[in-house]
Amino acid sequence: MAGIDTERIAQDAIEAIAERIQNLNTLNIIVAGKTGVGKSTLINAVFKEKLAETGMGKPVTDHMRRITKKGIPLAIYDTRGFELGKEVQTQVKQEVVETITQGLISKDVNKAIHCIWYCINTASNRIEPEEIEWIREFSKENQLTQVPVIIVLTQSFSKKKAEELRRMLLDENLDVVQIVPVLAEDYEIDEDISIKSYGLGMLIHVMGEALPDELQDTLQNVQIASLEEKKKRAHKAVATATMAAAGEGAVPVPFADCAMLVPTQLTMIASITAIFGFEVNKSLITAFLSATLGTGGATILGRTVVSSLLKAIPGAGSVAAGAINAGTAGVITAALGETYIRILSAVFSGEMSLDDIGTKKGKEFIAKLFREELNN
Repeated sequence: MAGIDTERIAQDAIEAIAERIQNLNTLNIIVAGKTGVGKSTLINAVFKEKLAETGMGKPVTDHMRRITKKGIPLAIYDTRGFELGKEVQTQVKQEVVETITQGLISKDVNKAIHCIWYCINTASNRIEPEEIEWIREFSKENQLTQVPVIIVLTQSFSKKKAEELRRMLLDENLDVVQIVPVLAEDYEIDEDISIKSYGLGMLIHVMGEALPDELQDTLQNVQIASLEEKKKRAHKAVATATMAAAGEGAVPVPFADCAMLVPTQLTMIASITAIFGFEVNKSLITAFLSATLGTGGATILGRTVVSSLLKAIPGAGSVAAGAINAGTAGVITAALGETYIRILSAVFSGEMSLDDIGTKKGKEFIAKLFREELNN
């Protein structure tokens, strides 16, 4: 088998990843609610880069600021000063409606408001009638724009109280997508007892159901609350690439002439990387390639894998000279994608670091995962 230039392929992959991340649409969320409900804590628990700690943000109205950070395709519009009082509430509502309207007029997905979180503090043990009225009045003005509204019950230390509050709100029959109780951070009661954070994964799931497809990769890129939602989206990228590779494999080519990261696989790797939200990392890509492709012709796509595939795929044994057919191309692509997901999942969850991947042990681990996926 001819040697494969992993350095060149790694560079191609890095360029594809950078382009994919650069082309992600910007997700715009309005976060509303009374002062002190824990909006900043919620934002920092859900999104990467501690967005709410990057400064006061850029004021866009008297009661709203736009929080962004360079390189993050996310903008949080944080309403401030939402205190009891009809006048202030009316001003905030008008500013929210105007911000939504301006985004629609622009006809630019990057400027449109895509979701609204209305935060209510569960620990306060009450819902102010003015808040219910605010949501109802906003819903009337939102009938044409139809921006999805999610009520987030923050500081839900007691799941029982949170559920009681949730049922109370459901009885109000408000025009909202969902009511989600959350505890954004672990809460320590004393040295021996603490309440684990919860609900953030459900919030991401609800958002994923409410947002259009053009924002799904962005949502997963910027969120740090749910590994399962990232994996779910990444599996879809693998399925898409597998189908495309199977189509390409309809015209058989010899294994010896097959480079792993043809454009279909490059696109898949780029999509998965963007979904997990990691920065472009040459050491990660190079280690992944050397563990799967190998170097100097000593590749995992050599005789062992060829033999395994010819046995595993119905009809593959009859392909002359071990050519890649549609089924084989699909199996290889799926195995590569699923292996990559498992690696990034391990890094995301802290089971391994990016530095570990480039070591001999790390590469052996990658190769092991790849063999397992090939045999699945």
